[in-house]
Amino acid sequence: MSFWQDYKRPIMALAPMEEVTDTVFRELIMGISSPENLNLLYTEFVSTDGLCHDQGRERVIHRLQCTDSETTMRKDLNIPLLAQIWGTNPENYYKAVQMIDQEFNFDGIDINMGCPVGKIIKKGACSGLIRNPSLAKEIVQACQEASNLPVSVKTRIGFNEVVTESWISELLSCKPEAIGIHGRIQAQQSNGLADWNEIGKAVALRDEISPKTRILGNGDVESMEDGLERVAKHNLDGALIARGIFHDPWLFAKEHVHRDAKERMRLLWKHSQMFTDTWGDRKNFFVLRRFYKIYAAGFVGAVKTRVKLLEMPDLASVEAFLKEHDVFE
Repeated sequence: MSFWQDYKRPIMALAPMEEVTDTVFRELIMGISSPENLNLLYTEFVSTDGLCHDQGRERVIHRLQCTDSETTMRKDLNIPLLAQIWGTNPENYYKAVQMIDQEFNFDGIDINMGCPVGKIIKKGACSGLIRNPSLAKEIVQACQEASNLPVSVKTRIGFNEVVTESWISELLSCKPEAIGIHGRIQAQQSNGLADWNEIGKAVALRDEISPKTRILGNGDVESMEDGLERVAKHNLDGALIARGIFHDPWLFAKEHVHRDAKERMRLLWKHSQMFTDTWGDRKNFFVLRRFYKIYAAGFVGAVKTRVKLLEMPDLASVEAFLKEHDVFE
């Protein structure tokens, strides 16, 4: 039996995000969260075509990397980790899932059918699959046949228009372990409000077509309280939280208290150290800029501090800046 079937509700997850949910950030967030609040994690999304290509594999395999310390923490806290994959070729999905199952230690496979980025959907992948249900179902079935890892899907309520009932019914016919549903159509990208009433429609469909499938909502969740309220209102199994973590890194913490400048800067420093230790020169240090915007916020002088930090080219310069401002005292 997969973990989905006996896992406690509500399931509250840190949603998969490109160049965000790597092994470093996952471990960092686990370290400041309550396992009662955070109980599911995803990797960044990984190309199945890349994984099945000798040269391409070298370019994408880092997205599946898990440090020993992250793995230990995750096992101690009993938090499953799903490898999220994308593409359009069912055969490559089959091969990629077999490879992931044999070479890594993930708890499940999640298929990205929700990313709205133009260059991706031009290939017919991710949210582009909403317009091609027959291929989408073939992909789900290929993943299910490739290994014993439980298979889930993350998607949206439509492409150019809302088609929740027809689209989710197609996916449910494959009986995936779970479906995470973002309450926007592809054309909205991240604009406008997510429609949780549409997400809620999937519950009745699930009860009729595939009763064991878990339904998780996604979109505009800014806090644990907000997420739990939406889950309860629409009778969902859980929620995926994405951009909310950028407003509050401690979103999954047991207690919500004010985090002063020093606490925020210490978390920034820890993240910078872990990033450098893990990736070295394999990733550009400037990747951290998006995270520095998270930490340098919510205190007097935050804007000035943020501007300075965004100019820092390496760990040594960040350390010198933080020492100058007595962060380590």
